[in-house]
Formats: sequence, C-alpha cells, structure tokens
Amino acid sequence: MTIETIDFVRPELIPGRGGGGPASTRTVVAYGFWIFILSDFVLFSALFATFAVMSNRTAGGPTGSELINLTHVFIETMCLLLSSYAAGLGALSAERRQPGRFLVFAVLTFVLGAAFLLIEISDFADMVRVGAGPSRSAYLSGFWALVGAHGAHVTGGLLWLSYMVAQVVAKGLEPHVLRRLLCFSLFWHALDIVWVGVLTVVYLMGVQ
Repeated sequence: MTIETIDFVRPELIPGRGGGGPASTRTVVAYGFWIFILSDFVLFSALFATFAVMSNRTAGGPTGSELINLTHVFIETMCLLLSSYAAGLGALSAERRQPGRFLVFAVLTFVLGAAFLLIEISDFADMVRVGAGPSRSAYLSGFWALVGAHGAHVTGGLLWLSYMVAQVVAKGLEPHVLRRLLCFSLFWHALDIVWVGVLTVVYLMGVQ
C-alpha cells in the first residue's frame, strides 16, 4: 500500500477507529480473565478487612494461638509454593510444545495442591471437633470465611487443571488450549499471592 492509497482508506475501516471488525478471541479472553482476577482480589480484600475487624472478638472462645498449628501451616505453604513453581514450568513446557513434560508438571502441581487442601481440611476438622466452628465467635467467622474462600479457590483450580489435562490429551497443544493453560497458570500464581497474605495476617500475626 503506497502513501497515495493510504490517504483514500475509509476511516471506518481502520482498526482502532471504529472499524476492522470485532476484537480477536485472544484479546477478549485476556481482558475477561484479568477482570476476573481483579474481581477476585476485590473479594479477598473485603474478606481480609472483615477478618482484621473481627480478629480480636473471640467471645471467650479459642484464640488463634490456641488453634493454629504452625508446622501444618509451613507444610501447606511449601506445598502451594512448589505447586506454583511446577505450574510455571508446565506452562513453559506447553509453550515449547512439549506435552509430555507438561503432563509431568501438571500431575506434580495437582498432587502438591491436593496435599495443601487435605492438610487444610484436616485442620478444619480438628477445629470443629474442639468446638471452634464458624459460629463460635466473630473471630472464627472471619477465619473460616477467609481461609475457606481460599481453599474453595484451590479446589476450583484443581478441577480446572484436571480439565486442562484432559484437553491436552484429547486435542494437543492447540492455540486455544495454550491460552487456557496460561490463564490457569496466572490464576494459580494469584492464589499464591493471596496465600502469602493469609499466612501473614491470619497465621503469623494470629499467634502473637
């Protein structure tokens, strides 16, 4: 296209000036996913604020120092951080069109994430046995809401990962599958960021 012909292109057909058709699927998915991630951070910000307000309102019930097992928390943290590292390696393997390596790292991510979840469920069960359910006090309501919401997201992430593994096995590393894998990897890393906040605010500060 020469300079002369550029001058005669209709403005409504120029991308970015109201023309060029709808945005690509990749663009729509990217914007939609980031809106989802940001909305999730807003949700957790509200839960963190709620917990901060209620953290000292134990109503004569058990406190954080009486309930929190820091050994379990340390193991949970290592499981989640290592699973995030494995998820990152899996995403890199997928981008390099190495489905075998991706599946290995996907299984490792799932196992570590499931281990994190099982430890958390075990701790919740122990709390219920000693009468430290969410209705016992305002502190425990905030605790269960925040930590439980994160655990629910981890559960959803594990289901999402299982679905993605099935897609890779069935369809291979097609471009649309790679986009979904990237979204999953970012979601899993976001859960790590939230967990660092939970670790600091709920567990480390909660035992002081």
